[in-house]
Amino acid sequence: MKLALLQPQPAEGKAELAMASLSQALVAAAAAGADMLVAPELMLPGYNGPAAHRQQAQDRTGPWMRHLSDLTRKTGCALVTGWSEREGDQHFNSVTAFGPEGEILAHHRKHMLFGEMEKSVFHPGDAPAPVFSFAGLRFGLLICYEIEFPEIARHLARNGAEVILVPTANPEGYEHVQEILVPARAYESRAFVAYANYCGQENGLRFGGRSVLVGPDGSSLIQAGTTESLLVCTLPEIGTYPADRLSTQVEDLRDSLY
Repeated sequence: MKLALLQPQPAEGKAELAMASLSQALVAAAAAGADMLVAPELMLPGYNGPAAHRQQAQDRTGPWMRHLSDLTRKTGCALVTGWSEREGDQHFNSVTAFGPEGEILAHHRKHMLFGEMEKSVFHPGDAPAPVFSFAGLRFGLLICYEIEFPEIARHLARNGAEVILVPTANPEGYEHVQEILVPARAYESRAFVAYANYCGQENGLRFGGRSVLVGPDGSSLIQAGTTESLLVCTLPEIGTYPADRLSTQVEDLRDSLY
């Protein structure tokens, strides 16, 4: 299984630019042999623009979803990307996983919203974070801040997730997430964690880049710097890791005591 992570500049509310970036990245990822591309949080229409979210958010039958389905079908590369979703009069910070034939594999609405902007625009999702099958592996979906909570990653691991995919919009100054928390979640969960961030700035908010893929032993397999990047990495077989380098915390935790 070969996974690609996109680290772009944010689109600043210009959904057509974000869509072009996704299209180019899918073509490049497919050419590199990737089975799946992971893009950042709220890729459509960009992260730091509350007015853009209120004005441009779409439902799951809208043109954004149809176009992304077409792109994955044409390139044969699966896609996980964030977008601004509307259902009725409510808005959600959402991620959708598309398969290589354009089918929807999973959908997740962010549970734990971060900061004033998100809380002023979006409603928190209520459905459990999903786990789905693709290319012989089990994948879980989280969004940005959620990877900082051990409980939700543990939920995914207990439901069989071997790879946790995390579209994110992590600002500059929060590098401890990539350096400490993402490796900790990977190790605790005995799972790969793919963390796809932005670089550059958007409406005064600077992003920290450093998108990363971490193995189940907590070590980094590949990591970006602070400029635009497309990372491509083959996931090692988990059986290639020595047993004494992998955690059994998920099985050993005695929930009934706490």
